[in-house]
Amino acid sequence: MSNSPQPAVGVSALVYDARGRVLLIRRGRPPAQGLWHAPGGRLEAGESMAEAVLREVYEETGIGEVRLGPIVAVVERRIEGFHYVIVDFLGFLDQIDPPPPMAADDALAAAWVPEDRLSCYELAEGLVPILQRAVSLWKGQKGGLFDFSGDGTDFVADV
Repeated sequence: MSNSPQPAVGVSALVYDARGRVLLIRRGRPPAQGLWHAPGGRLEAGESMAEAVLREVYEETGIGEVRLGPIVAVVERRIEGFHYVIVDFLGFLDQIDPPPPMAADDALAAAWVPEDRLSCYELAEGLVPILQRAVSLWKGQKGGLFDFSGDGTDFVADV
């Protein structure tokens, strides 16, 4: 019998407003407690990944009406007694002045962060290259995996 944790599927969203600021939360629980990360959490039974990520963004920040874009990254994290496969979505909030996020659920804080201020935040390990790719996609560069069926379950490369 193994003492390894049961793998779980996680989702997160790199949500950008019309000014190009990204929505981040400061994690209130392990893993990566106290560090800044994209809002997200565990996929629940019966949910599509798209439903789960929109739910998590809303639960942790109070921000709704997020329009999902492509999947930016899929990462595996085995840290602090957890084992997650995390699907990172790009998200858009088409508002110049979106509401301020309100930290809730397991988030200690939430903020809209301009790209040039990211270095002021203690980011979770591995987040920087994902943010770099996400901002490129937000600016219109091609790439990512898209929901080709429209039901939030099947994603394929944009070729």
